[in-house]
Amino acid sequence: MLNLVLKKTLQGNILDIGGGGEGIMGRIYQAQVTAIDNRQEELDEAPGGFRKLLMDARALAFPDASFDHVTAFYALMYMSKPVQAQAVAEAARVLRSGGEFHIWDANIVSASPEPFLAKLIIDANGESVEVTYGIVMENARQDAAYFTELCNSAGLCLVEQKGALDGFYLRFIK
Repeated sequence: MLNLVLKKTLQGNILDIGGGGEGIMGRIYQAQVTAIDNRQEELDEAPGGFRKLLMDARALAFPDASFDHVTAFYALMYMSKPVQAQAVAEAARVLRSGGEFHIWDANIVSASPEPFLAKLIIDANGESVEVTYGIVMENARQDAAYFTELCNSAGLCLVEQKGALDGFYLRFIK
């Protein structure tokens, strides 16, 4: 079980990739957030207070340099490697110069044949949320170094890294 404490620290507008379901960024930042998800049922499940759009992270329907921040909270783990690369490139495209890309995700060694599960207790700016994220996928191996390489290839520079055995947080600047 991983315990995360997330405080409201980001200024400006935020694009949250995979922001349906628990809607962690939306819970914290409310009207600052535009959450996208490629599954309508995940958007329907998310709490209110922020904008929710059905959209594929590989083809964001926003102009270049539209957002101050892009977040991906345990969302990239659900994507195949080619989709992750496209989503990161699109995140970089819609970030303003000086904008930040924030990734929270799991260190995954294997997610097949047995599922990979990430159990979290999240303090979302004072609201407690307990959740389990899980996948079954071939070639699901990922870690902070993998995402750092993807983001560097998209023109983003790592400025902060925090991690534990179970998961990590990465902050990149454009």
